[in-house]
Amino acid sequence: MTAFIDEYRDRSTVEFICATLNKEREGGFLSSRGYRDAKTRAPSARQVRDRELVKLVREIHAENYGVYGVRKMWHALRRLGVIIGREQTRRIMAPAGVAGKRKGKNPVTTRKGKGVDTRPDLVQRDFTTKGPNQLWVADITYARTAKGFVYAAFVTDVFSRRIVGWALSGSMKTEALPLQALNQAIWNAKSTAGLIHHSDHGSQYVSLTYHQHLVDAGIVESTGSVGDSYDNALAENVNGSYKNEIIHTRRWADVLEVEIATFEWVNWWNTKRLHQALDYRTPAEVETDYWQQHQLSATTTNRVNAQEANPDHFSARQPRPTADGHDRCRSS
Repeated sequence: MTAFIDEYRDRSTVEFICATLNKEREGGFLSSRGYRDAKTRAPSARQVRDRELVKLVREIHAENYGVYGVRKMWHALRRLGVIIGREQTRRIMAPAGVAGKRKGKNPVTTRKGKGVDTRPDLVQRDFTTKGPNQLWVADITYARTAKGFVYAAFVTDVFSRRIVGWALSGSMKTEALPLQALNQAIWNAKSTAGLIHHSDHGSQYVSLTYHQHLVDAGIVESTGSVGDSYDNALAENVNGSYKNEIIHTRRWADVLEVEIATFEWVNWWNTKRLHQALDYRTPAEVETDYWQQHQLSATTTNRVNAQEANPDHFSARQPRPTADGHDRCRSS
């Protein structure tokens, strides 16, 4: 109520405003003395903390393309060591004036190929894998600029949600767009043998050139049913996030401007953005954890195999007690 009085005190006196409020509200409201006491009273510890949190929430929101809602903001604060509940986060976001962004409908960029597409659906809407470089999803979207349309192609790893390849062009031709994204993904991968590449029935993805690059890399092709976006839902989700989090936030002058912004967004998506599907971790963190565990498991397996192959060598190095009570390793 002090904020209400602050807003109107330049039009009437504090005494008049308080008297009017007390008259219109049964049981009284606020006296002029109470108002002045409230204005001079030192802020409480909660008020001080709330002000600090409001500032921090605004910074986090701005650094993450203004897209974080309550849940992601809550996890972002906790990752910074802030002890806070989800409902308290919701309360703080209100005075901070920030909120999450909802995704709009995705544009149609699929141009079906003229020939018969015989590729099977090896995914069946099951977008889960046990590790990186086992299943990639690919799709194309677009952005409108002052000089015409710009098309973007993304290749995303299903396990980590990392965008492993992307390209931007003023043309949707295979060589100019999706093939560039695919080549980038293949170049960055540790291995592609047996990997599944899932896409829609777009003419760019059924072209002979694209097919040959997949074959040369040992990648298996897969596609969903015609006209059903759910069969490539993860790729559609990436496109939707791209449009919602960056493209629809401003007007674009040309391809170069969009390309620079896309580069920054992809880097943020891979290294900083918290993904609900990853238990509010980043793709980079998920992949790092996987490869560390994979390396540890491989090291342990190699040691066990070596012990089984040379039992005498390892048993000879086991420590044995000595007369002075200390352990001493036998020399082999």
